Amino acid sequence: MGWPERADPPDAISELTHRSQHFRENPMTTVDNNHFYLTTPIYYVTAKPHLGHAYTTIVGDAVTRWQRLLGKEVNFVTGTDEHGLKVQQAAEAAGQSPQAFADSIAPLYAEAWKKLNIANDDFIRTTEPRHKVAVAKLLQACYDAGDIELGVYSGLYCVSCEEYYTEDELLDDGPGNEKLCPIHKRPVDHVEEENYFFKLSRFEQRLLDWYDTHPEAIVPAHRRNEVIGFIKGGLRDFSISRTSLQWGIPLPWDDKHVTYVWFDALTNYLSAVGFGQDDERFAEWWPVDYHLIGKDIIRFHCIYWPAMLLSGGVEPPKGWAVGGWLLAGGEKMSKTSGNVVNPHELIDDIGLDGFRYYVLAETPYGSDGDFTYEGLTARYNSDLANNLGNLLSRVATVIAKKTDGIGPKPAQHSTLAAVAATAYADTAAAWDVVAPSRALEATWTLLRATNAYLETHEPWKAQPGEALDAVLGDALEALRIVALLASPAIPDTAQTIWERIGLSGKVCDQRLPDAASWGLYPGGIAVTKGESLFPRRS
Repeated sequence: MGWPERADPPDAISELTHRSQHFRENPMTTVDNNHFYLTTPIYYVTAKPHLGHAYTTIVGDAVTRWQRLLGKEVNFVTGTDEHGLKVQQAAEAAGQSPQAFADSIAPLYAEAWKKLNIANDDFIRTTEPRHKVAVAKLLQACYDAGDIELGVYSGLYCVSCEEYYTEDELLDDGPGNEKLCPIHKRPVDHVEEENYFFKLSRFEQRLLDWYDTHPEAIVPAHRRNEVIGFIKGGLRDFSISRTSLQWGIPLPWDDKHVTYVWFDALTNYLSAVGFGQDDERFAEWWPVDYHLIGKDIIRFHCIYWPAMLLSGGVEPPKGWAVGGWLLAGGEKMSKTSGNVVNPHELIDDIGLDGFRYYVLAETPYGSDGDFTYEGLTARYNSDLANNLGNLLSRVATVIAKKTDGIGPKPAQHSTLAAVAATAYADTAAAWDVVAPSRALEATWTLLRATNAYLETHEPWKAQPGEALDAVLGDALEALRIVALLASPAIPDTAQTIWERIGLSGKVCDQRLPDAASWGLYPGGIAVTKGESLFPRRS
């Protein structure tokens, strides 16, 4: 069994249908804004990279590769969160200073993304000077606006979350009904100390008004309803500083206090594009197009963050794409749960693009997915070995036997032309709303249709001539378009297909939507079979 089968929510289906119709009716549509800025969450240096981290980062990589195909200038940012109590504690346990500890872990993420063929444009670390400048600027702006005030906090605190909880938010599952964090299932600590507070309670109506005028800001749309519910349920002020913590950025107006978590971590999205240092660059890239986040941090990103920005006089993000959890054994994958899966072990078994494809295709983005090796193998064999790899092999074999290895041109009015046009429209619509599984399903409709087309016409039985040339040319053109549309997910494989069907240059240098038009395969060029793209796995 693979990840659980889940239908997209009705609002997601409606949105994709609307966008697909738009791309069908306006196939040459391009976007006015030529910049696209996307971020992943920054990852805590208390854990080494695992499959859960890889999931979100691969989604971000695929979405931004699609945007580059559209001709956009892209800024794709990921990085590491290196301040806070649990980093300080982990460093002490390792017998290192917090900075030395962070310096030992952060490169592991950069190296992991390189191995996963992640084409990020920047890697931000919260210990960098550019980040400290941005944090101080935003803090001061919110303080000057009167939205940060001094107080005393007494309550329950989870070190792993770095978040305070009320009694009714906690679980009673501990020994003797001990209160546990709902995320990490660990006991919480009672903390009492002087803190500065951000007055989030002042922003309830402002946030509701903002979301009312930006109804498509959160995808999938059912996550927006969740956020609106949180806001209407009432917002409480949250602590932004600690006096008992040394490892962090001091408040610019009171250096006895160190800011922690949200004013530190979230501000990386600003510091990566010059906030506080390069006004021209910041104006060029902000607001961000999409923050990719997990559902467990939706409250902080979609409520705290826009409120902080409104207070500081900064425009909120254009959008958030909220993913589900990557589960293993039915639980969220995390160091705390002890159920992490090393992505590099999977790559050794299934190949890099096989792994990337599985991560993107197996479950709708926004739903939880339960990883299993059986599901990985089943998806690989079904979609990659049997469909994509088999189509290329069959076509190349027949061309070698029937046309001396030279690929013919496609028929201008092939029945596959309409299928290709629909596949492009649906693929484009899905990538536009960060729905990678739907995008790949749309692309694979052209693959399946082409395999069926070959079964109908049986070119391996036909005699050389115009009719055979048309069938083979159509199949080559379909492979060309599939290579293009699938390249955000499986970039190395797409380039291999491109070269085997005789095309020069790089797939990533093609530009949509023009390059997806039917009939661009030139014909008269050599086609090579090569080794199997995706050998079947047992």
